[in-house]
Amino acid sequence: MSLQDKKKIVVKVGSSLLIDSDGTTRRAWLETLVTDIAKRHQAGASVIIVSSGSIAFGARKLGFEKGGRANLADAQAAASVGQIALSSLWSELLAKHNITAAQMLLTLDDMEDRKRYLNATATLDRLVDKRAVPVINENDSVATDEIRFGDNDRLAARVAQAAGADHVLLLSDIDGLYDRSPHSTDKGQLIDTVEQVDERILAMADGSSSSGLGSGGMTSKLEAAQIANMAGIPLSIISGRDDHPLQRYETNGIGTLFKANGGKNARKSWLGGRLTSVGTITVDAGAAAALQDGGSLLAAGIVSVTDGFARSDVVDITDPNGQVIARGLAEYDALDCVKIIGRRSSELEALLGYAPRSAVVHRNQMVLV
Repeated sequence: MSLQDKKKIVVKVGSSLLIDSDGTTRRAWLETLVTDIAKRHQAGASVIIVSSGSIAFGARKLGFEKGGRANLADAQAAASVGQIALSSLWSELLAKHNITAAQMLLTLDDMEDRKRYLNATATLDRLVDKRAVPVINENDSVATDEIRFGDNDRLAARVAQAAGADHVLLLSDIDGLYDRSPHSTDKGQLIDTVEQVDERILAMADGSSSSGLGSGGMTSKLEAAQIANMAGIPLSIISGRDDHPLQRYETNGIGTLFKANGGKNARKSWLGGRLTSVGTITVDAGAAAALQDGGSLLAAGIVSVTDGFARSDVVDITDPNGQVIARGLAEYDALDCVKIIGRRSSELEALLGYAPRSAVVHRNQMVLV
């Protein structure tokens, strides 16, 4: 696999690659990865690093059990201590190649809120323009179980969207996606290319983190592939266990490449990559078919609405079976949506008392999922 034509690459590194099971830092290995990154940087490419490890580093320093993940308070405290060590390590090793490191700590809210997402995009653009290498991690010292990515695979995909990256590389403890567990007695077969992440591909995932240090697994990597591909960005899962993992991938091409499924405009990429929504609108079969054909959501096709969302909030649109088929920005708040359920467009002004918008969710503010 050639990375030579990639101008902007996101490289995600997990905790199990940075720290051995005995708690020692894999510094020698990390130096080889930084050398690979420096070569791409010196060749004119921009590299963004998404690095786990703050909780694992902090847990070791504070003496926490279970890698600092026994409870939320331990994880937050460990992250606040470990992030200093983690960022210092990256800064030190990149500086040996005359590369300036920059630290960015993000939460799920930063990527889900449109204004904060655009701020993150602007910061990434400026850092890359000045030839710095951003080192990004989830802000685990303030993130909660309810409002967090939960793993850096999905964060890497969202960062790639925000940065307009050409490729995402997820460094893993295995070579890629297997059709069944590569750790089983009947070893699975490595899948080198995935055209689309469908139910068959999702069924191959193992949701656990094999090392016990991290929080991700193959399930989170497949979800990351879906997010990246929705933005027209290819993603590869490759092994990070050996030295010079990027060079190794370029030489032998061993890994799983998830092809991009075409690009969308910036707003639709952001919508498609979101992990949360404020409300849900359920539609009938006719409306579901119209959405699949590229139509907007009209009030006549709505069956039910959940409370709590306001105009311009992100809502999920579900079919009669409860399957999410689209996501978009609501043109009406929930209370007004309830008043116009099943009504024709010509009836809306009389029902609401003001000139209505043409659609409840317009096709230009919607993405199919």
